[in-house]
Amino acid sequence: MNLLFLTPYANDINEAISSILRCYSMPAVILTRLKTVLLADQTYNKNQLARKMGTSYNFVKKWVNRAELLFSNWPSKAMDIKEMQAYLLSAFMDEPRSGSPSIYSAEQCCNMMALALKQPTECGREITQWTHIELALEVNKQGIAEAISKSTVGRLLKQADIRPHKSRYWLNPNIDDEETFKKEVKTICDTYHQAPLLAKENTFTISVDEKTGIQALERISPTKTLLPGSVEKREFEYKRHGTLCLTPSFNVVTGKVIYHTIDETRNEIDFYEHIRNTVETSVESGWVFVTDQLTTHKSESLVRYIAEQCGIKKELGIKGKSGILESVASRQKFLTNTSHRIRFVFTPKHCSWLNQVEIWFSILSRKLINKGDFSSKDDLREKMTRFIDYFNENLAKPYKWTYKGKALMV
Repeated sequence: MNLLFLTPYANDINEAISSILRCYSMPAVILTRLKTVLLADQTYNKNQLARKMGTSYNFVKKWVNRAELLFSNWPSKAMDIKEMQAYLLSAFMDEPRSGSPSIYSAEQCCNMMALALKQPTECGREITQWTHIELALEVNKQGIAEAISKSTVGRLLKQADIRPHKSRYWLNPNIDDEETFKKEVKTICDTYHQAPLLAKENTFTISVDEKTGIQALERISPTKTLLPGSVEKREFEYKRHGTLCLTPSFNVVTGKVIYHTIDETRNEIDFYEHIRNTVETSVESGWVFVTDQLTTHKSESLVRYIAEQCGIKKELGIKGKSGILESVASRQKFLTNTSHRIRFVFTPKHCSWLNQVEIWFSILSRKLINKGDFSSKDDLREKMTRFIDYFNENLAKPYKWTYKGKALMV
């Protein structure tokens, strides 16, 4: 019997079942039931079908009979494919099972959760984090529950989404003035959103920062390459050949690194020269540089260079004493002046994630640095330069900046 002929919507139902079978997240047992129903439409008898599906005769009989009942009572109203999928799954899914009753009361479970949220040292345990074993021991010791096992503790913690064994780094921006912070973040976001319009007016928007301490590590033995059935094997031990500092100028509009510097140091002169060389790639253009609050990014050398390039004849004063050069704050105010052809936009302190070049640094690390093998600093320098050329030619694209400056959900 062709089961789908029991309903006038045979073709639509067949399409709905096929789409469910393509869903990788669907439990395997549901897929087996639906495949059995589809194959039952062909010339197999129940015994043949059971052998083909690797199941039992009773399994085939049960689900074929259920399909016959379902299709013979199919609703007469028209349904789209999502509604059909939901209707089919309601018939082929298992009913929720109550399971065995919990042996721990709600109060006991709450007390266990409260204990897991405490520091172990508060309970006289000189450790930094709870493990399932130690938490189970403490629960038993405090009489919260009798003879509870580590696996039960783990299951209860999982249900409550409490993971005391995990942590991640977090750096607070130490906001002194909430309104000033919001204004700075909005300025960064507005800069990125305005970049395409500024580009049409011959003004480049550049994200710039230094990636310091890039190590030239050489494995003491060659890496064994990937083979069928065997992953790549990298030597654990390595030789150190020193470190380099990479400073790229990332074009926000094109997604390309338009200029880069690789030095052994990161100081005021290094950053000033990098900015000067970047500007010299298009001397008549306007430039907006997004960077962080590092003091070397607000240096006397940089102020004097910007004043020269923008034709500012005003006396700049003396560093540490008077005028524009007097302090870091006065120099920053000068560098961020929107009337200048070359100006800077500074991210708030400890908010480097607002700098798009940090996204590019993560790509560099994943695609070159982390698994790289470098015989010397010169080798590292050459490979980074080649990677930048490769990236610009094959991978470069502007990042879609969707953050609007509103508070992020934690």
